[in-house]
Amino acid sequence: MSDTATEAAEKAPVPGARDAPVRPGRFLARAAAGAAGLTVVAAVLGLVRDQAVARLFGASHASDAFLIAWTVPEMAATLLIEDGMALLLVPAFSHALTRRAAAGHMEDPVRALVAGTLPRLAAALACAGALLAAGAPWAVGVLAPGLEDPALAVDCTRLTAVTVFTFGVTGYFSAALRAHGRFLAPAGVYIAYNIGIIGTTLALHSLWGVRAAAAGVAVGSVLMILTQLPTFVRLVLRGGTWVPRRRAERQGVTALLGATVLAPVVLFVVSRQSQVLVERFLASSLSEGAISHLNYAQKVAQLPMVLAMMICTVTFPVVARAMAAGDLEGARRRVERDLALAGTIVLLGTAMVFGYAPHIVEILFQRGAFDAADTAATAGVMRVYALGLLGHTLVGALCRPYFSAGRPTWFPLCAMATGLLVTTGAGLFLTGPLGVEGIAAANALGISTTAALMLLGLGSHAVAVRAGAVALSLCRPAAAAAVAGLAGCLTASSVPGPVLGLAAGCLLVPSAFLLTCLALRAPEAVHLLALIRQRFPHGR
Repeated sequence: MSDTATEAAEKAPVPGARDAPVRPGRFLARAAAGAAGLTVVAAVLGLVRDQAVARLFGASHASDAFLIAWTVPEMAATLLIEDGMALLLVPAFSHALTRRAAAGHMEDPVRALVAGTLPRLAAALACAGALLAAGAPWAVGVLAPGLEDPALAVDCTRLTAVTVFTFGVTGYFSAALRAHGRFLAPAGVYIAYNIGIIGTTLALHSLWGVRAAAAGVAVGSVLMILTQLPTFVRLVLRGGTWVPRRRAERQGVTALLGATVLAPVVLFVVSRQSQVLVERFLASSLSEGAISHLNYAQKVAQLPMVLAMMICTVTFPVVARAMAAGDLEGARRRVERDLALAGTIVLLGTAMVFGYAPHIVEILFQRGAFDAADTAATAGVMRVYALGLLGHTLVGALCRPYFSAGRPTWFPLCAMATGLLVTTGAGLFLTGPLGVEGIAAANALGISTTAALMLLGLGSHAVAVRAGAVALSLCRPAAAAAVAGLAGCLTASSVPGPVLGLAAGCLLVPSAFLLTCLALRAPEAVHLLALIRQRFPHGR
């Protein structure tokens, strides 16, 4: 036998793949690369979506109304797809897959988990969506009390309320498939989502105005379910033996809700997404278009974070299985590697955003109703918001080991609540003198506070990571990002035209970042190059 349970687990087939053993490093690299490729496609379509909204409606009362309504699917996506549902169900399905291997053909714990949880979850989500649609006027009043005419935002909110149900089902399917080692279908859901929004908006905007974009959100969310449904049915539901319904429900509810695991996860995710609520609440009292400038800046600036989080998404089942097997040392090594590598990737993206924000915004959005003044305002917000990207990435990565421990933990919620208080207090203080850039600065300060608290507390509450070593490993790429970002700012105006300037930046910033990392002896840069060489080996 191997020395640790994780070594044995990682040499075994990925859950759900009952074939020959796979090499864990190569499997994770392939899975991360495939998921990242689909994420890039989804991100490009997301930019096309934002371009369509910006071109048709600019930064105006109509776009602000849509973005207020879009708060609902943004909250639902974080709670039901990206964080909340995954943090609950990936460990639950991982445990069920482990029991499946031991149970043989007597019963199928995976199907028992589905039978005990999915029907109840779907019913609860349907009721919640209906209540939100009925209470849309109240919801808009809470989210944006500064709106002079909330009627349009109310109509859009009623259209997007369906995502409470559709995103929940999508998140359930995604968690089940990821636990089975299937990452492509979950990574492809946002492609379908953005296609639905773009198509519906372009087809109906002349008749419905910005309501067409809200209807597109509903259409796209249905396409998300259909994207994963065949794989979910084939992999999870077919084959095996159903157990009696009462036993299935008991097993499912115990796995999902046992030991009060549900409440800390849900409240953590809600508090994390509440940063957006605070930002839009504060921005609603500013001049028309402030909410739109903040939204466009966030959507673009977050792209490096989304790519960096692909690493943690793919390795999350590995960490969950290691912790379920009691191999805390193996989980510690995995978490430390993930934090260092994800941090390095997002810091490179931060340098690019900071150096070339005006070029990026002008190329992506400056057309139609979105003018040069909107470009300047959005770029300024984007540069400030980029300062918090490392904090956002670390919070997303750190919450996974916390909630894989198999026991309830309230520490992430306390850390997130502290960060939210910092965001709120700083936002109230900075919004007056700095406007929307003050809101972005408050966001960066609050999420960085949360990241620091979660890193310091991880050792005593979940996995004994070496917080000092992780912080030191991130200091060197952070210094490299500062050098590369400053080089981009100083040279951006020397190349005429936004397209040529950004193309030059795509060469300058990564080169400056990599050379500085190597000069500072940052091992994460070397590791990243090794992963690229592994993915694209010479001579093959």
